[in-house]
Amino acid sequence: MRSFLTTCISAVFLVMPMLPAQSDEFPVLNVLPLCRGIVSQGADPLQAGERSVSVKECMDAEQDDRTTMKNEWSTFSATDKRHCIAEATMGGESSYTDLVTCLEMARDVRKLSLPEKP
Repeated sequence: MRSFLTTCISAVFLVMPMLPAQSDEFPVLNVLPLCRGIVSQGADPLQAGERSVSVKECMDAEQDDRTTMKNEWSTFSATDKRHCIAEATMGGESSYTDLVTCLEMARDVRKLSLPEKP
């Protein structure tokens, strides 16, 4: 039990530096482990049968998604930012692609649920 508790506490401290202090700050994610995992699979898992993806291509794609997220940051609610940052950083590997997708979906669902103005 003590070992499990120590592991959990260590995991929290490892994740904490990646999370912003406030939801208005842009998160800084370590996407290198994710990109290495994709490359180690030998092919792009999203497009089976296609060519392999390099670490640089993956990192460039993640950087593009980070830029998109920063450009749209003001369109996301604080609640959605907190939720999506937590979701994108749990489980070990972080991804700006996952984060921006979560944020955009949450924002768009909120827009759909608003009553239409006459």
